[in-house]
Amino acid sequence: MLLYEGKAKQIYSTENENEYIVHYKDDATAFNGEKKAEISSKGILNNKISTIIFEMLHKEQIKTHFIKNLSEREMLVKKVEILPLEVIVRNITAGSFCKRFGIEEGIVLEEPIFELCYKNDEYGDPMLNDDHAVAMKLATREEIDFIRKETLKINEVMKDFFLKMNLKLVDFKLEFGKDSEGNIILADEISPDTCRLWDVNTNEKLDKDRFRRDLGDLVQGYEEVLARMSN
Repeated sequence: MLLYEGKAKQIYSTENENEYIVHYKDDATAFNGEKKAEISSKGILNNKISTIIFEMLHKEQIKTHFIKNLSEREMLVKKVEILPLEVIVRNITAGSFCKRFGIEEGIVLEEPIFELCYKNDEYGDPMLNDDHAVAMKLATREEIDFIRKETLKINEVMKDFFLKMNLKLVDFKLEFGKDSEGNIILADEISPDTCRLWDVNTNEKLDKDRFRRDLGDLVQGYEEVLARMSN
């Protein structure tokens, strides 16, 4: 039974109340849904890429909701209660960060920047700090501290992972949730929909910015990322 449909995925129940099926769609959106398109095979590519990354993170002792891949478009995941927070890590200046602060794109940051946003489409996912999140009861301070530590660990692991493929991990978005035992674990997806990935030598963008900014064929970019992962 369909439980929830988002911009890029559908969530289905299973016979096990603690497990869900995630179905990856071909829909592409940008600018809070202002730009939309359906791009054939995008969902297949995101499912494959997310599967590879979740399996890699598992080997690095990072707990995620991923259980196993089921098909071209579907994966089996643990049921989690998603925290209403989007976590963003920035290693290189790009996107909304440049627009917000008037900073040039492509500057390598001395330390990664950890950002929190309130996951709420109605208000445009506004940025907030730890105090806001605690005051709004979105998470406790201890939970935010854990998320920050886990996120920065994930960042280091993923930077190394992508660098081996001659890709720069510019920035990325994560979501966390609580499992049936109350543990906070990584959820959602990790794909070129949620990561900015640039070629090390050319700075060619192989992520969703191809769609956002009309920089080239989106599927071609995602296929290149998958091909580098598969070598």
